[in-house]
Amino acid sequence: MKNLKNLSKQVFLFLLLTILVNELNAQTVKSTVKPTVIILNAESRGLPNDATQLGNILRAEVEKLDDFDVTDKYDVAFLIEKNKLNVSNCYGKTCLLEIAKVIPTDYIITGGAELIGQNITVTIRMINVQKQSIEKTTTIEFNNLPDEIQSMFRITVQTMFNKTVNQDLLVMLTKQNNFENTLNNPNQNKINLQGPRFGFITVLGQDRKTLIANKLDGGYEVNPLFFQFGYQFEKQYLNEGNFQALFEVIPMISGLEQSMFIPNLAILNGFRNSKNGWEFAFGPTVSISKQLEGVEIDGKFYKGSDPIAKGMALETRMDSRGDSRFTGSLLLALGKTLKSGKLNIPINFWCLFPSTEGITRLGVSFGYNTKP
Repeated sequence: MKNLKNLSKQVFLFLLLTILVNELNAQTVKSTVKPTVIILNAESRGLPNDATQLGNILRAEVEKLDDFDVTDKYDVAFLIEKNKLNVSNCYGKTCLLEIAKVIPTDYIITGGAELIGQNITVTIRMINVQKQSIEKTTTIEFNNLPDEIQSMFRITVQTMFNKTVNQDLLVMLTKQNNFENTLNNPNQNKINLQGPRFGFITVLGQDRKTLIANKLDGGYEVNPLFFQFGYQFEKQYLNEGNFQALFEVIPMISGLEQSMFIPNLAILNGFRNSKNGWEFAFGPTVSISKQLEGVEIDGKFYKGSDPIAKGMALETRMDSRGDSRFTGSLLLALGKTLKSGKLNIPINFWCLFPSTEGITRLGVSFGYNTKP
Protein backbone atom coordinates (compact mmCIF):
# COMPACT_ATOMS: atom_id res chain seq x y z
CA MET A 1 0.00 0.00 0.00
CA LYS A 2 2.83 2.31 0.90
CA ASN A 3 4.57 1.60 -2.43
CA LEU A 4 1.38 2.40 -4.29
CA LYS A 5 1.14 5.81 -2.61
CA ASN A 6 4.76 6.61 -3.48
CA LEU A 7 4.16 5.60 -7.07
CA SER A 8 1.08 7.82 -7.24
CA LYS A 9 3.07 10.79 -5.95
CA GLN A 10 5.81 10.20 -8.48
CA VAL A 11 3.31 10.01 -11.34
CA PHE A 12 1.60 13.17 -10.16
CA LEU A 13 4.90 15.04 -9.94
CA PHE A 14 5.91 13.80 -13.38
CA LEU A 15 2.64 14.96 -14.90
CA LEU A 16 2.90 18.33 -13.17
CA LEU A 17 6.45 18.79 -14.37
CA THR A 18 5.44 17.84 -17.91
CA ILE A 19 2.61 20.40 -17.86
CA LEU A 20 4.94 23.13 -16.60
CA VAL A 21 7.59 22.36 -19.24
CA ASN A 22 4.99 22.41 -22.02
CA GLU A 23 3.59 25.68 -20.74
CA LEU A 24 7.04 27.25 -20.67
CA ASN A 25 7.76 26.02 -24.18
CA ALA A 26 4.45 27.44 -25.38
CA GLN A 27 5.23 30.80 -23.80
CA THR A 28 8.69 30.78 -25.37
CA VAL A 29 7.32 29.99 -28.82
CA LYS A 30 4.63 32.61 -28.39
CA SER A 31 7.16 35.26 -27.36
CA THR A 32 9.35 34.58 -30.41
CA VAL A 33 6.51 34.83 -32.93
CA LYS A 34 6.69 38.16 -34.72
CA PRO A 35 3.53 40.15 -35.37
CA THR A 36 2.44 40.06 -38.99
CA VAL A 37 2.24 43.21 -41.08
CA ILE A 38 0.99 44.06 -44.57
CA ILE A 39 2.44 46.94 -46.59
CA LEU A 40 0.68 48.00 -49.77
CA ASN A 41 1.45 51.04 -51.91
CA ALA A 42 2.67 54.35 -50.45
CA GLU A 43 1.13 57.57 -51.73
CA SER A 44 3.30 59.73 -53.99
CA ARG A 45 2.59 63.40 -54.70
CA GLY A 46 4.88 65.61 -56.77
CA LEU A 47 7.70 63.05 -56.83
CA PRO A 48 9.22 61.03 -59.71
CA ASN A 49 8.56 57.77 -57.82
CA ASP A 50 5.12 56.18 -58.22
CA ALA A 51 3.04 54.66 -55.42
CA THR A 52 4.26 51.10 -56.11
CA GLN A 53 7.91 52.12 -55.93
CA LEU A 54 7.40 53.99 -52.66
CA GLY A 55 5.51 51.01 -51.27
CA ASN A 56 8.43 48.72 -52.13
CA ILE A 57 10.86 51.14 -50.45
CA LEU A 58 8.72 51.29 -47.31
CA ARG A 59 8.42 47.48 -47.23
CA ALA A 60 12.18 47.04 -47.57
CA GLU A 61 12.93 49.44 -44.72
CA VAL A 62 10.41 47.76 -42.40
CA GLU A 63 11.86 44.33 -43.24
CA LYS A 64 15.32 45.60 -42.22
CA LEU A 65 14.02 46.21 -38.69
CA ASP A 66 13.48 42.45 -38.25
CA ASP A 67 10.67 43.23 -35.77
CA PHE A 68 7.79 42.06 -37.97
CA ASP A 69 6.79 39.17 -40.17
CA VAL A 70 6.19 41.20 -43.33
CA THR A 71 3.81 39.44 -45.71
CA ASP A 72 5.52 38.76 -49.04
CA LYS A 73 4.50 41.26 -51.71
CA TYR A 74 3.78 38.47 -54.20
CA ASP A 75 1.44 36.74 -51.76
CA VAL A 76 -0.32 40.06 -51.19
CA ALA A 77 -0.62 40.66 -54.94
CA PHE A 78 -2.04 37.14 -55.44
CA LEU A 79 -4.69 37.61 -52.73
CA ILE A 80 -5.62 41.06 -54.05
CA GLU A 81 -6.10 39.69 -57.55
CA LYS A 82 -7.94 36.60 -56.30
CA ASN A 83 -10.40 38.68 -54.29
CA LYS A 84 -10.62 41.42 -56.95
CA LEU A 85 -9.64 44.16 -54.50
CA ASN A 86 -8.95 47.73 -55.65
CA VAL A 87 -5.92 49.09 -53.75
CA SER A 88 -4.80 51.77 -56.21
CA ASN A 89 -5.93 54.59 -53.90
CA CYS A 90 -6.25 52.70 -50.65
CA TYR A 91 -4.30 54.73 -48.06
CA GLY A 92 -6.89 55.52 -45.36
CA LYS A 93 -7.75 53.50 -42.26
CA THR A 94 -11.23 52.47 -43.37
CA CYS A 95 -10.07 51.14 -46.73
CA LEU A 96 -7.08 49.31 -45.28
CA LEU A 97 -9.15 47.64 -42.57
CA GLU A 98 -11.41 46.26 -45.31
CA ILE A 99 -8.31 44.74 -46.91
CA ALA A 100 -7.40 43.18 -43.56
CA LYS A 101 -10.71 41.28 -43.57
CA VAL A 102 -9.52 39.42 -46.65
CA ILE A 103 -5.81 39.22 -45.82
CA PRO A 104 -5.48 38.43 -42.09
CA THR A 105 -2.73 40.41 -40.34
CA ASP A 106 -1.89 42.03 -37.02
CA TYR A 107 -0.85 45.41 -38.45
CA ILE A 108 -0.94 47.42 -41.63
CA ILE A 109 1.78 50.00 -42.31
CA THR A 110 1.06 52.70 -44.83
CA GLY A 111 2.20 56.21 -45.66
CA GLY A 112 3.61 58.32 -48.42
CA ALA A 113 5.76 61.24 -49.52
CA GLU A 114 4.66 64.62 -50.79
CA LEU A 115 6.52 67.58 -52.26
CA ILE A 116 5.30 70.69 -50.41
CA GLY A 117 7.06 73.91 -51.42
CA GLN A 118 10.80 73.30 -51.12
CA ASN A 119 10.46 70.25 -48.87
CA ILE A 120 9.53 66.58 -49.11
CA THR A 121 7.27 65.44 -46.28
CA VAL A 122 7.35 61.72 -45.46
CA THR A 123 4.53 60.30 -43.31
CA ILE A 124 4.20 56.71 -42.04
CA ARG A 125 1.24 55.26 -40.10
CA MET A 126 0.80 51.88 -38.41
CA ILE A 127 -2.75 50.55 -38.00
CA ASN A 128 -3.60 48.00 -35.31
CA VAL A 129 -6.10 45.69 -37.02
CA GLN A 130 -7.49 44.14 -33.84
CA LYS A 131 -8.11 47.52 -32.22
CA GLN A 132 -9.06 49.06 -35.58
CA SER A 133 -7.10 52.20 -34.75
CA ILE A 134 -3.96 54.03 -35.81
CA GLU A 135 -1.33 53.00 -33.28
CA LYS A 136 1.62 55.13 -34.48
CA THR A 137 2.20 58.06 -36.84
CA THR A 138 5.53 59.69 -37.72
CA THR A 139 6.06 62.67 -40.04
CA ILE A 140 9.44 64.19 -40.97
CA GLU A 141 10.12 67.11 -43.29
CA PHE A 142 13.19 66.79 -45.55
CA ASN A 143 14.95 69.00 -48.07
CA ASN A 144 13.85 68.66 -51.69
CA LEU A 145 16.23 65.82 -52.60
CA PRO A 146 14.16 63.23 -54.50
CA ASP A 147 17.23 61.07 -55.21
CA GLU A 148 17.49 60.39 -51.47
CA ILE A 149 13.88 59.22 -51.02
CA GLN A 150 14.95 55.79 -49.70
CA SER A 151 17.14 57.39 -47.04
CA MET A 152 14.17 59.56 -46.05
CA PHE A 153 11.92 56.53 -45.59
CA ARG A 154 14.69 54.73 -43.68
CA ILE A 155 15.05 57.62 -41.22
CA THR A 156 11.28 57.93 -40.78
CA VAL A 157 10.85 54.18 -40.13
CA GLN A 158 13.77 54.14 -37.67
CA THR A 159 12.33 57.14 -35.86
CA MET A 160 8.88 55.58 -35.61
CA PHE A 161 10.21 52.39 -34.02
CA ASN A 162 12.83 54.09 -31.80
CA LYS A 163 15.82 52.71 -33.68
CA THR A 164 19.23 54.40 -33.94
CA VAL A 165 19.23 57.08 -36.65
CA ASN A 166 22.35 58.22 -38.49
CA GLN A 167 22.49 61.81 -37.21
CA ASP A 168 24.95 63.00 -39.87
CA LEU A 169 22.62 61.75 -42.59
CA LEU A 170 19.63 63.32 -40.84
CA VAL A 171 21.37 66.72 -40.72
CA MET A 172 22.37 66.50 -44.40
CA LEU A 173 18.79 65.75 -45.45
CA THR A 174 16.92 68.16 -43.18
CA LYS A 175 19.04 71.27 -42.44
CA GLN A 176 18.59 74.04 -44.98
CA ASN A 177 21.93 75.78 -44.30
CA ASN A 178 24.10 72.72 -43.80
CA PHE A 179 27.35 72.72 -45.79
CA GLU A 180 26.96 71.20 -49.24
CA ASN A 181 27.90 67.63 -50.06
CA THR A 182 26.95 64.94 -52.56
CA LEU A 183 23.70 64.27 -50.67
CA ASN A 184 22.13 67.62 -49.89
CA ASN A 185 23.40 69.44 -52.99
CA PRO A 186 23.40 66.87 -55.80
CA ASN A 187 23.63 69.44 -58.60
CA GLN A 188 26.62 71.18 -57.01
CA ASN A 189 28.68 68.41 -55.43
CA LYS A 190 31.03 70.69 -53.49
CA ILE A 191 31.21 73.82 -51.38
CA ASN A 192 32.15 76.34 -54.05
CA LEU A 193 34.04 79.23 -52.44
CA GLN A 194 35.31 80.74 -55.67
CA GLY A 195 35.16 84.50 -55.44
CA PRO A 196 36.92 87.75 -54.47
CA ARG A 197 39.46 87.91 -51.64
CA PHE A 198 40.55 90.85 -49.48
CA GLY A 199 42.94 91.05 -46.58
CA PHE A 200 46.16 92.25 -45.02
CA ILE A 201 49.74 91.04 -45.08
CA THR A 202 52.57 91.96 -42.72
CA VAL A 203 56.28 91.39 -43.44
CA LEU A 204 58.74 90.06 -40.87
CA GLY A 205 62.50 89.50 -40.63
CA GLN A 206 65.07 91.14 -42.88
CA ASP A 207 62.48 92.13 -45.47
CA ARG A 208 60.66 94.16 -42.82
CA LYS A 209 63.86 96.12 -42.13
CA THR A 210 64.31 96.70 -45.85
CA LEU A 211 60.80 98.08 -46.28
CA ILE A 212 61.26 100.52 -43.40
CA ALA A 213 64.81 101.58 -44.38
CA ASN A 214 65.84 104.72 -46.27
CA LYS A 215 65.65 104.51 -50.07
CA LEU A 216 69.34 105.54 -50.32
CA ASP A 217 70.20 102.35 -48.45
CA GLY A 218 67.99 100.18 -50.65
CA GLY A 219 64.85 100.51 -48.55
CA TYR A 220 61.34 101.61 -49.48
CA GLU A 221 60.37 103.91 -46.61
CA VAL A 222 56.93 102.26 -46.26
CA ASN A 223 54.88 100.60 -43.55
CA PRO A 224 55.40 96.78 -43.67
CA LEU A 225 51.62 96.21 -43.37
CA PHE A 226 49.89 96.04 -46.76
CA PHE A 227 46.32 95.73 -47.97
CA GLN A 228 45.85 93.09 -50.67
CA PHE A 229 43.05 91.95 -52.93
CA GLY A 230 42.54 89.30 -55.55
CA TYR A 231 40.38 86.37 -56.60
CA GLN A 232 40.27 82.68 -55.72
CA PHE A 233 39.68 80.12 -58.46
CA GLU A 234 39.13 76.55 -57.33
CA LYS A 235 38.44 73.10 -58.76
CA GLN A 236 37.24 70.18 -56.65
CA TYR A 237 38.74 66.84 -57.63
CA LEU A 238 37.59 64.66 -54.72
CA ASN A 239 34.39 64.67 -52.68
CA GLU A 240 34.00 61.71 -50.33
CA GLY A 241 32.25 61.58 -46.97
CA ASN A 242 32.71 64.88 -45.17
CA PHE A 243 35.91 65.84 -47.03
CA GLN A 244 36.75 67.55 -50.29
CA ALA A 245 40.13 67.88 -52.00
CA LEU A 246 40.62 71.08 -53.99
CA PHE A 247 42.99 72.66 -56.47
CA GLU A 248 43.14 76.43 -55.84
CA VAL A 249 44.72 79.27 -57.82
CA ILE A 250 44.79 82.68 -56.10
CA PRO A 251 46.27 85.78 -57.83
CA MET A 252 46.70 88.73 -55.43
CA ILE A 253 48.00 92.31 -55.59
CA SER A 254 49.42 94.10 -52.54
CA GLY A 255 50.72 97.55 -51.62
CA LEU A 256 48.69 99.83 -53.89
CA GLU A 257 47.69 102.00 -50.91
CA GLN A 258 51.42 102.80 -50.43
CA SER A 259 52.15 103.40 -54.14
CA MET A 260 53.66 99.93 -54.54
CA PHE A 261 52.68 97.13 -56.89
CA ILE A 262 53.44 93.66 -55.52
CA PRO A 263 51.85 90.82 -57.56
CA ASN A 264 51.60 87.33 -56.12
CA LEU A 265 50.28 84.00 -57.36
CA ALA A 266 49.51 81.04 -55.06
CA ILE A 267 48.85 77.53 -56.38
CA LEU A 268 47.49 75.39 -53.55
CA ASN A 269 46.20 71.96 -52.73
CA GLY A 270 43.38 72.24 -50.19
CA PHE A 271 41.36 69.91 -47.97
CA ARG A 272 37.93 71.08 -46.80
CA ASN A 273 35.51 69.58 -44.32
CA SER A 274 32.06 69.95 -45.85
CA LYS A 275 30.39 69.33 -42.49
CA ASN A 276 31.89 72.17 -40.44
CA GLY A 277 33.63 74.36 -43.05
CA TRP A 278 37.22 74.02 -41.79
CA GLU A 279 39.93 74.02 -44.47
CA PHE A 280 43.69 73.48 -44.72
CA ALA A 281 45.78 74.31 -47.79
CA PHE A 282 49.42 74.38 -48.80
CA GLY A 283 51.47 74.97 -51.92
CA PRO A 284 53.95 77.25 -53.70
CA THR A 285 53.49 80.95 -54.10
CA VAL A 286 55.38 83.14 -56.58
CA SER A 287 55.85 86.91 -56.42
CA ILE A 288 57.90 89.61 -58.15
CA SER A 289 60.19 91.86 -56.14
CA LYS A 290 63.45 93.73 -56.59
CA GLN A 291 66.44 91.64 -55.51
CA LEU A 292 70.07 92.70 -55.06
CA GLU A 293 73.19 90.59 -54.64
CA GLY A 294 75.57 92.06 -52.11
CA VAL A 295 77.07 91.90 -48.64
CA GLU A 296 76.20 93.47 -45.28
CA ILE A 297 79.07 95.33 -43.55
CA ASP A 298 78.57 97.19 -40.26
CA GLY A 299 74.78 97.11 -40.65
CA LYS A 300 74.81 98.46 -44.22
CA PHE A 301 74.12 96.41 -47.35
CA TYR A 302 76.55 97.00 -50.23
CA LYS A 303 76.18 95.94 -53.84
CA GLY A 304 78.32 93.06 -54.99
CA SER A 305 79.93 95.38 -57.53
CA ASP A 306 81.11 97.84 -54.84
CA PRO A 307 84.86 97.66 -54.17
CA ILE A 308 84.27 97.07 -50.47
CA ALA A 309 82.45 93.81 -51.31
CA LYS A 310 85.26 92.42 -53.48
CA GLY A 311 86.27 88.90 -52.45
CA MET A 312 83.49 88.54 -49.89
CA ALA A 313 80.66 85.96 -49.85
CA LEU A 314 77.56 87.55 -51.36
CA GLU A 315 73.89 87.05 -50.50
CA THR A 316 70.67 88.07 -52.26
CA ARG A 317 68.13 90.31 -50.53
CA MET A 318 65.10 92.37 -51.35
CA ASP A 319 66.43 95.84 -52.22
CA SER A 320 64.92 98.81 -54.05
CA ARG A 321 68.21 99.24 -55.98
CA GLY A 322 68.05 95.73 -57.44
CA ASP A 323 66.40 94.10 -60.45
CA SER A 324 62.90 92.64 -60.55
CA ARG A 325 62.92 88.87 -60.11
CA PHE A 326 60.56 86.02 -59.40
CA THR A 327 60.81 84.64 -55.88
CA GLY A 328 59.17 81.52 -54.53
CA SER A 329 57.89 80.51 -51.09
CA LEU A 330 55.86 77.80 -49.39
CA LEU A 331 52.44 78.93 -48.22
CA LEU A 332 50.46 77.26 -45.42
CA ALA A 333 46.87 78.34 -44.76
CA LEU A 334 44.10 77.49 -42.31
CA GLY A 335 40.56 78.67 -42.85
CA LYS A 336 36.97 78.50 -41.69
CA THR A 337 33.85 79.22 -43.73
CA LEU A 338 30.91 80.96 -42.08
CA LYS A 339 27.41 80.68 -43.54
CA SER A 340 24.46 83.00 -43.49
CA GLY A 341 21.64 81.56 -45.56
CA LYS A 342 23.11 81.12 -49.05
CA LEU A 343 26.01 83.48 -48.32
CA ASN A 344 29.44 81.87 -47.78
CA ILE A 345 32.11 83.92 -45.95
CA PRO A 346 35.53 82.19 -45.99
CA ILE A 347 38.15 83.51 -43.53
CA ASN A 348 41.77 82.35 -43.91
CA PHE A 349 45.00 82.80 -41.94
CA TRP A 350 48.25 82.05 -43.73
CA CYS A 351 52.03 82.31 -43.51
CA LEU A 352 55.07 81.99 -45.82
CA PHE A 353 58.26 79.97 -45.34
CA PRO A 354 60.71 81.25 -47.98
CA SER A 355 64.02 80.03 -46.54
CA THR A 356 65.93 79.18 -43.35
CA GLU A 357 64.78 82.54 -41.96
CA GLY A 358 61.48 80.91 -41.00
CA ILE A 359 58.17 82.75 -41.28
CA THR A 360 58.60 86.05 -43.17
CA ARG A 361 54.98 86.82 -44.11
CA LEU A 362 51.76 86.60 -42.13
CA GLY A 363 48.35 87.37 -43.54
CA VAL A 364 44.61 87.19 -43.12
CA SER A 365 42.02 87.27 -45.88
CA PHE A 366 38.29 86.97 -46.25
CA GLY A 367 35.90 86.66 -49.16
CA TYR A 368 32.31 86.01 -50.04
CA ASN A 369 30.07 84.33 -52.57
CA THR A 370 26.58 82.93 -52.77
CA LYS A 371 25.56 79.35 -53.35
CA PRO A 372 25.10 78.82 -57.14
